Amino acid sequence: MCWWRRLQIDYFLLFMLMTIMLASFFPCQGKVKIVFQHLTTIAIELLFFLHGAKLSRQAIFAGIGHWRLHLLIFCSTFILFPIIGLALKPLVPEWMSPTVYIGFLYLCALPATVQSAIAFTSVAGGNIAAAICSASASSLLGVFLSPILVSFLIDIDNHQQIELLSNIGAILLQIMLPFILGHYWYNGLIAIEN
Repeated sequence: MCWWRRLQIDYFLLFMLMTIMLASFFPCQGKVKIVFQHLTTIAIELLFFLHGAKLSRQAIFAGIGHWRLHLLIFCSTFILFPIIGLALKPLVPEWMSPTVYIGFLYLCALPATVQSAIAFTSVAGGNIAAAICSASASSLLGVFLSPILVSFLIDIDNHQQIELLSNIGAILLQIMLPFILGHYWYNGLIAIEN
């Protein structure tokens, strides 16, 4: 057996690492960057459309019903990670610069992306419906909670106004609408077949 197969490296992880390496040496700039932004949006919408078509209505309602999972995700995202960020403040002068620490605090106040939650849950063979519900809800909550957390974590004089409605609308259009359309498209095909 080849050494490559004995490592049992997942192809998704391999392609992610290759993409990161490629982007590190050849970052997108100018018009190419705009093209890849549109391609990324289309890929995300297609991903949610296909997940909507894949999941049954029972699986979606079962995913919504995992309240302990959702509570754990919300507490980890909006309580535990900001506390960990604050606990690392004594390391600032010696181990990291103040600018890097501020960026780290920003990351501690943000929810994970829905795409990564779905991708990692799929690779692990977990409950995709619950991951979609939890990650979507934490992203929507993050639109409101992350700016508040950042204002508490970082002492900033001039807070910029965040366009909450446009952020929520973008999340709904990019994530929820394709998911719902895919779900109803697939259920419509099943109803036609029956």
